[in-house]
Amino acid sequence: MSGRTLQFQLTRCFVVTVTMLAGMSGKNAVGHDPVPAPHGKAYQAMFPEPTAVLATDVPDRILVSWANSPDRSFSVTWRSLESPDAVAEFAPATDGPEFTKNIQRVAADTAPLATNLGQVHMHAATFSGLEPNTLYVYRVGNRRTVSLPSGDAKGVEQHTQDYAWSEWIHVRTAAPFRGEVTPARFVYFGDAQNDLKSHWSRVVREAFRDAPEMTFMLHAGDLVNRGNRDEEWGQWFHAGDFLLSSIPQLAIPGNHEYDVDPAANMLSRVTRGRGLSTRWPLRFEFPQNGPEGSSENIFYVDVQGIRLIGLDSNIDPKSQAVWLEEVLKNNPNRWTIVTHHHPIHSTSRGRDNAGLRDAWQPLYDKYGVDLVLQGHDHSYGRTAPLERNETSGKQVVREQTGTVYVVSVSGPKQYSLKDYEEAEENPFESRGEDLQLYQVIDVTHDRISYQAKTATGRLYDQFEIIKADDGKKKFVSPEETATE
Repeated sequence: MSGRTLQFQLTRCFVVTVTMLAGMSGKNAVGHDPVPAPHGKAYQAMFPEPTAVLATDVPDRILVSWANSPDRSFSVTWRSLESPDAVAEFAPATDGPEFTKNIQRVAADTAPLATNLGQVHMHAATFSGLEPNTLYVYRVGNRRTVSLPSGDAKGVEQHTQDYAWSEWIHVRTAAPFRGEVTPARFVYFGDAQNDLKSHWSRVVREAFRDAPEMTFMLHAGDLVNRGNRDEEWGQWFHAGDFLLSSIPQLAIPGNHEYDVDPAANMLSRVTRGRGLSTRWPLRFEFPQNGPEGSSENIFYVDVQGIRLIGLDSNIDPKSQAVWLEEVLKNNPNRWTIVTHHHPIHSTSRGRDNAGLRDAWQPLYDKYGVDLVLQGHDHSYGRTAPLERNETSGKQVVREQTGTVYVVSVSGPKQYSLKDYEEAEENPFESRGEDLQLYQVIDVTHDRISYQAKTATGRLYDQFEIIKADDGKKKFVSPEETATE
């Protein structure tokens, strides 16, 4: 044994001994007594430290979503620095590496994206003609703009010399709907928005630990604080990590996805103001079935007997009402769930969205929407099944036909609850503040089972909607759910 090796071994033994002694004395691992940290408030407004900010040839910020039928396809987006040539490969997953014998390749669409940190390229590919309810493996690649050093390239297969690749990633296609609902589970998040790396990360990861076999994730807007700030999206991807590339993501824009264009000159910024983030239609591949002029910010997707409708509450709700009614009227699915950012019924002080209620709630009432999932108010609220009395304008509980409304928040930014002067004016059965939450929602043929959980996984609220064959519903309250 050399002197250097012996010195290392002795040093390692010394460190281990000190650590053990520190643990025995009640101190922390480095032997110091803990002291209060200088924070003092829950929402810390952390500086957005760089997280995978600089793009390279190697694919990053990979996200999977649905642009077409979830049982027959899935789509993926990613970014690179300069690569004009991007591809994606896929195959049915196997227990070992033999899937590589059956790989198919598709070309990706590529578009430049000007960000506040410089230009990058965004890529999108769709895998079609797949088998339902089947596990696939995929990867994405960018043609190298800088060749591998000759030493590194020696003995390496040509496809690796030509392209920089991601890892192989699993995605399962959805089950088909033929009149009977195949059970689905999804997780819904209210506003993440702030302190994404430091605070939101624990929520999304706890949700995965709680519900690892989820069919998809749903984000009700304000994914970030400033929709065109690249470093904030870097933090969002850091927090979600591999979940974003292996579990299909659905999202609608919040008011913070509307931002000034960082690539525009000052005059344009002043005259044009805020618009939907330039990266939204490049980052997310959603169905292009919304109203004319929409940009994947308004859409619907049918998955396993659920029609999920995404609306953009940042723009005139009346302009979406005609389209919304057609989508609700011509709906062959068993369940209907709607999501938009601003809530029909507000939970927080100083907030009210009468225009949304007037434009959309009559349609929810008319077509028996089951569940509406929202954000924006940075607090929690959940109603019983409601309809609006057309004569009085008051909200009334209609168990058999009404709609349950939820407002939630997953990030650390919190607002105080609204004070209702009269008890009958409060539409909510359950409310809460100073909570980071995620919601696990299970859908079967005859029921929706809903659980709201805190960042630590503690059950905060729950209910069930049971639907008979004739479409009539029964609402099971939290107390009844807990005793079943």
